[in-house]
Amino acid sequence: MRLPVVGRSVSRRGGCGAIREESKRGAEDLSRAGRDECSRGAALGVRVSVTSVGWVTWVTWGTSLALLVLSVGVGWAADSPTSLEVRLDATLQVDSLVSAKVGALVIGEGGETLYARDPDVSRIPASNMKLLTALAALDAFGPSHRFETVIVADRDLVPTGAVGELGIRGGGDPALNSEDWWRLAADLRRNGLVRVEGDVVVDPSCFDAAYWHPAWGEPSSRAFHAPVAGLSANYGAFFVRVGPGLGSDDPVRVQVDPPLSYFQVQNRGRTLDAGDKGSLSIGRGEATPQAETVVVSGDLGLGEPARNFARSVRDPVLYAGALFKMQLEAVGIEVEGRVRRGIAKQPVELLRHRGRPLAEIVRLFLKYSNNAMAEGLVKAMGAQATGKPGSWPAGLAEVRGRLDALEVLGPGAELVDGSGLSPDNRVSPRVLVEALNRGASSFRFGPEYVAALPIAGRDGTLEHRTAASVDGVRAKTGLLKTQRVVALSGYAERADGESVIFSILINGYSGAPDDAMRAVDAWVEALIQVEPSE
Repeated sequence: MRLPVVGRSVSRRGGCGAIREESKRGAEDLSRAGRDECSRGAALGVRVSVTSVGWVTWVTWGTSLALLVLSVGVGWAADSPTSLEVRLDATLQVDSLVSAKVGALVIGEGGETLYARDPDVSRIPASNMKLLTALAALDAFGPSHRFETVIVADRDLVPTGAVGELGIRGGGDPALNSEDWWRLAADLRRNGLVRVEGDVVVDPSCFDAAYWHPAWGEPSSRAFHAPVAGLSANYGAFFVRVGPGLGSDDPVRVQVDPPLSYFQVQNRGRTLDAGDKGSLSIGRGEATPQAETVVVSGDLGLGEPARNFARSVRDPVLYAGALFKMQLEAVGIEVEGRVRRGIAKQPVELLRHRGRPLAEIVRLFLKYSNNAMAEGLVKAMGAQATGKPGSWPAGLAEVRGRLDALEVLGPGAELVDGSGLSPDNRVSPRVLVEALNRGASSFRFGPEYVAALPIAGRDGTLEHRTAASVDGVRAKTGLLKTQRVVALSGYAERADGESVIFSILINGYSGAPDDAMRAVDAWVEALIQVEPSE
């Protein structure tokens, strides 16, 4: 895949009045003047299409046109739609998008605009916000960065292998899972730890105590609403598996993964007669400093297959501590005390666990659109920038600063969170295309950025979408059902081998979200097609 690399972007100053050359290498992207505000506002009613680019010094529009160009080939065409534009527009003429607001932009390998539809109007991007978070995080930390989790104790292991208190200092690693916590426990056992006589102290103080962003509203128990903390496990989520009982009116069977005593199950579910269809609800009950309640209600027909539900925890820090305690006991380390929150001041370092490289974390949260990981990276950027506990205000200020330095953000961009959960985020298709271009063209992290995106028909959130463009698209999906938003932004390889960068944002679709997503998939499939006239 040859990705479009257009160098430094054109800045539009004074509307259609002027376009200044900013590229130090002599290559210039004139797409911003060719297809949107300038082309519509020019009284001449013509479109400028750049066919070869040299050094552009100044372009001025007025009642007369002065074009001072050195080594530039300019093709003039009537302002009529191309076959690609006609084809792309046709895919959007569906019932679900009749009243929707649609913005889109496609640029080619040379930086020329192939398609533009309100490309500078800011809209709700949903999870396409993660493209900006990933770009800023890779720029801030580099792809090989690893977050560290430190295990400390009140005394050395020698000679008995026992310690009083065991402390865990969180380092903001957003990707620690059950297997990682087992690895920490196994490494401690191998190093000689056999018994913890006191408590396990969990310390999340590298981040602030705000687990949920206020713009998200009331937190739900759904896994995508997982809390964000400086010490966590399994992205702040867990699974509940519910199956029918052995006979009618029996309680349903419930399993929680991971199987922690921290989860107290209230089973109110009943088994219906065979053939009856039931419905289940998995919610939150009361929470204490040592446990939280999982409430299972509803019913399930006899003989129906078991169902899995992903849910978020109330307290990600105590959850991580409970999981670690379970893994310590699983490898033969006795823990006599309890898990409690505190500052891990114990003086003896027993283990320093270096997590996954940032490139792998970015891959995980872009492929599978993991909100908790994205927000954890925002807070981590804030902590690094300020030297204080990571927070959303500090992290988002750092994200904006880095994106501004990369010349990605334009006017009207509103960055409220890092995952796109907030309906108050606003970015334009051009901002997302600029971010994708900067990511792909970066020597430091370009390969990691591009490889992190879902592949059409293969993996991540595109595994079961865009069937007609299998392997031809790498893109980030976006969906906010309540706000009726769908989005898709990424890279595509057209049938003639040309690679393009695209973004399409749809706000206010009607009907089912699947209908809107099918329209987006059809738009992308039309994009990769090439007709002889193109």
